[in-house]
Amino acid sequence: MDDVTVLQLGYEDWSTKYSLPPEAKWTYADHLDDCPKKPYCLVFLDRVPEADELDVLMKCTKAYCLYVTEDVKISGRFLSFCISKICKRIRRKDIQTFLDNELRFYFARSYGEKFRNTNVDIAHGFKGDVKWLGNCGIKLSGDFGEEYGQLMYWRNNIPIAQGQMIEFWMEYEKDEQVDIKLVVTQYKSGSLSEVTKKWEFTEDKFKHVVSVVNDEAAGPVSVSVHAKGSGTFKIIALHDRFARKGHGHFIPGGVRKVSTKREEVFFYFDPGDMKPPLNVYFSGYKTKEGFEGYFLMRNMGAPFLLISESRLEGGGFYMGSKEYEALITDAIREYIDDLDFKQSDVIMSGLSMGTYGALYYGCDIAPHALILGKPLANIGDVALNEKLKRPGGFPTSLDVVMNIYGDANRDNALRVNDKLWSKFEATEWDNTKFIMSYMIEDDYDGTAYESIISHLNSGGVKVYGKGVHGRHNDNTGAIVGWFSFRKRYIKCFFNR
Repeated sequence: MDDVTVLQLGYEDWSTKYSLPPEAKWTYADHLDDCPKKPYCLVFLDRVPEADELDVLMKCTKAYCLYVTEDVKISGRFLSFCISKICKRIRRKDIQTFLDNELRFYFARSYGEKFRNTNVDIAHGFKGDVKWLGNCGIKLSGDFGEEYGQLMYWRNNIPIAQGQMIEFWMEYEKDEQVDIKLVVTQYKSGSLSEVTKKWEFTEDKFKHVVSVVNDEAAGPVSVSVHAKGSGTFKIIALHDRFARKGHGHFIPGGVRKVSTKREEVFFYFDPGDMKPPLNVYFSGYKTKEGFEGYFLMRNMGAPFLLISESRLEGGGFYMGSKEYEALITDAIREYIDDLDFKQSDVIMSGLSMGTYGALYYGCDIAPHALILGKPLANIGDVALNEKLKRPGGFPTSLDVVMNIYGDANRDNALRVNDKLWSKFEATEWDNTKFIMSYMIEDDYDGTAYESIISHLNSGGVKVYGKGVHGRHNDNTGAIVGWFSFRKRYIKCFFNR
């Protein structure tokens, strides 16, 4: 298990009073003078901090990771600090139980991944039809038998440490006449066949993520799908993640929302100093699931909202059904309302795939500014460029077109382009600043910068542009450096 760094501030060192789990890296302070380079995983306050300590605590305490004992009075500036960190109360009689059972789920490192469809094998006994749909899924049709039998499995096993919890989420569609279950099998470390434990999850469990806890020795697990009945079953994706047992998804405080089609989107909100602006940041393409930009946004000091999704391979550009897209729009508005901000108090931003999310949902918000690094606007063009201009470079773009309109062809690619521009042109951008840095020889969407400007029908819009020579992925460092500078610079508009 990963280490969990803990700060405890009080009059008595709890490490001499309570039994600490082995993963706890404990720091006790009777007075707090400085902060480590990285914030603590957990902070316990057993007294009211002094004024100078609050400044240090603001830097070394993460939101959702602060616990204050029940008899400590919270008021004044300390109250504002506790609200900004979304603190929780803890009773003295519950401290040992928390240390024994909950502390380990506040580990610093997050991890999530999708089992690759290319690593799927179909059971040899299945005689029906199999259709491969790229990263949009694998469709199997036929007779699956009267009793449960293995239908498919993933060749790649995953490790699970002793004491670790792993959660699984499966995206799928099926006929009512087909019954399925997910089977997770653990093997003894170093063995090819010795089974130590097995978990089986039927469909009644699939309404929520399912979890396995390894109380035994470390050893890899394999995953397979068993089925019975007849009809069609489509496996879209299987995800596995380090679980936090109710303390958040990916990181403490992470929120997961899911559509009726089992498509997920994730949010992480940090109130910061609770003063404008609210920085909304959309994660870019990545095969490692989780949030992007946490420390960049946190260092700004202002409230921020991270948005991430893990569909297809590395993300589906935040497009989907009306229900799915409403999950994102409603969440952004909810956090704006919670802060008692206006839409003009919002900055929306992202890099690469994240720029599409900022542009698309920026149409619903019309924020103060859009800060875009390597903007992608014509996703249909990105897909069309896959054949000749960038062969094999980004096949996920073909999956995006197929996921939205059912087939990856030229007409549907152009429809994907129109999906943004019809919404973009209907938006009043009068008070929005477009701040963009783009790759001059971009081989994904070479006209994104010009397209955004040409589709602006509003008066009074301010556009700040900077071109960097290279293809889409040639000089990410320059784009990120520019992006960070512009993020800090834009705060001057809010008199901070």
